[in-house]
Formats: sequence, C-alpha cells, structure tokens
Amino acid sequence: MSDGVNGGGMAEKSPRESAGDVLEFAAEAEESADGGRRNPPWLILIVDDDHEVHAITRVVLGEMMFEERPVRFLSAYTARQARSLLAEQPGIAAILLDVVMETDDAGLKLVRHIREEMGNRQVRIILRTGQPGQAPERDVILSYDINDYKAKSELTAQKLYTAAVAALRSYQHIAAIERGRQGLERVMEAADHLAGLHSRSQFLAGLVGRAAALVTDARSALLCGVGEDGGPAILAEAGLPPDLPPEAAIDILPPEAAADIMAALADGQTRWGARHGIAVLRGRDAAPLALCLLGGPFAEGDRPLVELLCGKAAAGLDNLRLYERLNQAQIATVHALGKLAEYKDEVTGDHVRRLGRWATAIARELHARNAFADELDDWFCDTIGLASVLHDVGKVGIPDAILRKPGRLDDGEMAVMREHAAIGGSILRDASGGDRRGYLSMGAEIAESHHEKFDGSGYPQGLAGDAIPLAGRIVAVADVFDALLHRRPYKKAWDIGEVLDLLRAEAGSHFDPRVVDAFLVVLERDGAGV
Repeated sequence: MSDGVNGGGMAEKSPRESAGDVLEFAAEAEESADGGRRNPPWLILIVDDDHEVHAITRVVLGEMMFEERPVRFLSAYTARQARSLLAEQPGIAAILLDVVMETDDAGLKLVRHIREEMGNRQVRIILRTGQPGQAPERDVILSYDINDYKAKSELTAQKLYTAAVAALRSYQHIAAIERGRQGLERVMEAADHLAGLHSRSQFLAGLVGRAAALVTDARSALLCGVGEDGGPAILAEAGLPPDLPPEAAIDILPPEAAADIMAALADGQTRWGARHGIAVLRGRDAAPLALCLLGGPFAEGDRPLVELLCGKAAAGLDNLRLYERLNQAQIATVHALGKLAEYKDEVTGDHVRRLGRWATAIARELHARNAFADELDDWFCDTIGLASVLHDVGKVGIPDAILRKPGRLDDGEMAVMREHAAIGGSILRDASGGDRRGYLSMGAEIAESHHEKFDGSGYPQGLAGDAIPLAGRIVAVADVFDALLHRRPYKKAWDIGEVLDLLRAEAGSHFDPRVVDAFLVVLERDGAGV
C-alpha cells in the first residue's frame, strides 16, 4: 500500500538500482587538496516507496549546506532496504521516513528497530505521512521515539528545509555530546592504564600512544622537553616511521610546530595550529613537557580532551616520581641492612651477590614454565634478587662468639643461631610498614622461611610444602648450593658434583622438587659461574 504523494503507488526499486544509489553517493566523497578528509557530507536517508517523493526531496534540498558541509542523500524504498543502509552507514544524521510502505506500519516498525534493536539514539527521525488518519500524530509522538511528524500535504519546500536543518542541528549537538562522552571514557581509561606503569620509559611511551589514539586526525604524537642544545628534544613518540630515529624526527618537524613547542615549554600555554596541536604537562617539581600532535585539522572537541589527558598524565608523572623515590629509598635500606649483616659475617658479601643472581634466574625459569602462576609474576622476578640480600639479616642479633665460631656449634649454640630467622623476619616486617609488595616485605618472608624444609622438619615454624612462601623455597635452594660450594670457617668447599647430588637427593624432603628442577636447568644452560 502506498503512502506517497498523490496517493500513487510506485514499483519498488530492484536491489541493483538501490545499490547504484549508494555507489553514486560513495563516489562523491570530498577530499582536500592535500588528500586529507575535510567537510564530510551530512547523510540524510529518504525512506519512501514513492520514487517521486525521493526526486522532489532531492530537488528541494539538493543544494543544501549546513555548517559548511553539504548534504548527501541515500534512498531506500522499503523498510528492509533502510535497515541494510543503516547498518552499512552508521553516520546517517537524519531519516525522512514514510509510515506506510510494504505494510501499513512498516515505518513505525522501522523506528522500533532503529531505537531498540540497533540502539541508535542519535539519528533524527522525521515521520512523513500522506495518510495521517492511519498514524495519528498524538499517538505516534507518545508511542515512538521520533523527532518530528509531518503530513506530506503541509510540507512546503521551506518547511521541509526548516525541518531538515533542525534535524541536522539536533544531530550535531547529540553527536558532539556522545563524542565528548566517549572521549572522556578514553581519557579516564588511558589515565588508569598509565597509573599502573612504574617505569618512566613505559609511562612516556604509553602516553604518546594513547594521545595519538585519542584524536582521530592525529598522524603522530611526540612528547618533548628542552634538549641540551636549548631546542626541543623528543622523549617519546608514536606514529613516526619505525626506521626514523627520534633525533632525526626533530629535523623534520614543521618549523611552526617546533617554534610552538618551545613557546609552550616556556609559558605553559597550549597552542593549536592548522596541522599541529601542543598541550603542556606541568608537574609539581619537574620541568614542563610538551605533547605535540601532528596531523589535523583537529576538531574543537578534541582540544579539551587532549588537555585533560595531559593534566592526568602530569599528575601520573608526579606520582611516578614519588614511587621511584620510595623505591630508591627501599633499595638503599636493603643495601644498608645487607652491609650491616656483612659486617657481622665476613662471608656474606660475595655470597649474597651470587645468591641474588641464582634466585632471580630460578624465578625467571619457573615463570617461563608458567609454574606457580598465581604467585609468580614480573614483579616477583624483579624483586627476589635484591630481597634475597636480606635472608640472613637476623644474624645481627646473634653473638659473635657463635656466629664466628670456627668449628661446629653444639646444640645450645645451634638453638641460638636458629633464632636469626625469626629475628630477621621481625626486623624486616616492621621496617616494611605493611607494604606487601616491596623489597622489605619479600625480604621478611625470605629471612624467616629459607630454613624451612619441604617435609616440615625445618625452622623456625616447621612449615611444609606450599605453606612455605615461594620466595623462601627458591632462596633455600640457592643458599645451600652456594654455601656448600664455598669454604666457611666451619667447613671446606664441596665439589660441584657433590652439591648437585645433594640437591637431587634432598628434592622432596629439604627442597621443593619443582624449584630444584628449575635450578638444574638454569645451571645446565648458564653454567655454575662460580
């Protein structure tokens, strides 16, 4: 049944003819002189089974311009064709929609499909009907999410133009709000991602990558500071040719961009040019940095998002500097405590350096095997080497007469010696201040558990199996291996073959067999290096 002008039914276009309309539109895409996208057309979809309605609409609105952008039309002659076009062209701004096409309510069903099934709340829908009695305005306005209702008999050329402009303006505002919302989500997601990075190089690389992805028309992003020569120096980049060194990128910067970078670093003000944009990261106690985006032209709505990202990134860099200082303080504390233990026991110095190397190698081998996946991560592997330096720090509480006795200890002396595990754990746990992911906290675990045995016969708590912290199980193997290989006041050095035989024999009783197996692989691959 037709709902067209003059009430006359027209034959539906064939799929070939409909495809021709779309192809004709696609061929009209506009490009700027330099090949960039500029002033893309507004898309208006005409959905009507009357070919004459399509022709008249194109004649009336064919030369229409809005916000310096032309209007282009897509045509669908059934609701089914309209669904396909809406799926293929997500940027359709407005729909001039007939009610009665292949069925009496085909247009109204299409509205439901657009709003509810497609979830498209942005496109503006103008319902046009030649038979208002079949779709009363009040009922339709209340029941369907449409934006305008027009009887075809009242649609003069001026009213059609006015309705189209109103629809495009409304779509423009809604699309801008949606782009802003999505942009804010990307900024906050980027800020969360950057906050999880504890390496300055990773942070800067992540920032330029997220900035380049944030702005649609950005070809590349550079993070710059003041170089030794007083000019801009690139600290990180994204989007440059992979074979182009950063120092060479400075030479290909447009002169106006390089000048604006230096001006922004000097006065802290953002600058936007035709083909570049610069925002500034201002930290609390560091020199400012300039984020330069190349490409464009950039939309007005992109600018506050870039500036917001830079504000978040500046705060993130401040936090990263605090983290680095805290980490450096922990490292200094570890070394100081290690020196203290070394002062009490002259064999400790070289021993702890070798022990740290072995512990790290074992942890990385286990990690590569995906063993202990719920405990063993990159942080663990990066931390255990230095934390193992603290394994015997509790010896500061042991009398020198026992600690440096040249012969074997008697039972009473051994009982006192064994107290060093608990002493070390207590000292380091108090010093860690409750931080569970630091050198001191892992050092506390190692200090009080590296003399535990896998079968539960160790000390100080008699823990067994996986109840012994993994770091303690790893250091136990490395500690015994290195101690037996080297002379001590109370024993001579063992041959390496004897040591390896002992490790194999004690796997499952003294040592975690998985740790022993990983260590044997490390030794076979890397050598003993003693």
